[in-house]
Amino acid sequence: DWLSLHPDHGGDTVGWVVGRAVLIFVIVDVTLVMAALLVWAERRVSAWMQDRLGPNRVGPQGLLQPIADLGKFIFKEDFDPGHVNRWMYLIAPLIAMVPALITFAVIPYTGRVEGDPSAWVSWAVADVNIGILYILAITSLAVYGLALGGWASNSKYSLLGGVRSSAQMISYELSLGLAVVSVVLLSSSLHLGDIVAYQANTTWFAFQQPVAFFIFLVSAYAETNRLPFDLPEAESELVAGYHTEYSAMKFAAFFLAEYVNMFVGSALVVTLFCGGWT
Repeated sequence: DWLSLHPDHGGDTVGWVVGRAVLIFVIVDVTLVMAALLVWAERRVSAWMQDRLGPNRVGPQGLLQPIADLGKFIFKEDFDPGHVNRWMYLIAPLIAMVPALITFAVIPYTGRVEGDPSAWVSWAVADVNIGILYILAITSLAVYGLALGGWASNSKYSLLGGVRSSAQMISYELSLGLAVVSVVLLSSSLHLGDIVAYQANTTWFAFQQPVAFFIFLVSAYAETNRLPFDLPEAESELVAGYHTEYSAMKFAAFFLAEYVNMFVGSALVVTLFCGGWT
């Protein structure tokens, strides 16, 4: 109870605060570990699809490769080009990464207490009534990180990459938001817990709204720059797009934000269309 019950429902205030602090720590840790595993998984799966090996030296099947990469990023020279807009250049990776992490604040992990419908047990960090609006607002902020990264680098390649990335993300946010509208209309709520409860009492929205589910899934691929929507990476230019001028941990922050967004997108697909914690 001390971990889950809100003080308004009879829980202990100090315990609730401590519980939320523990939950935040666990969520951030799990999210960062999942991002590292997704890096490994994508490199290995892509290698398998393209008939090559992928990382297979560090650890069994290359499982420790993400740790080796992290060590490389930490100890690599953190070089700032002299022609950049320094403050914007430094803050852009944070603007990309922070929204990805704080989106998890409203994802519900449990449901109502059995036998006491008035008591809401939620391991969501913030159990707010407008969870969907919060998610749409926060995820939209990531665009600024990409645009600022390209602009502040003061490089033509970076600027073009930032503009292209921003255009793609803004475009697919529209279709993603429209897909969410169908979920809101059916559940009559913006509260993610209520949306999960509605699916538990009926059936998954993936079956009730298959077109919206497909549109949301495709938009999520585009928002996270996955194939075939990897236009922001700009391999055809032989540069990396908006983060061309970044190195060391600043580059790693952009990279981490991208893979955390994949984890966030998966959580949203499950919560909105596949029954959530049920």
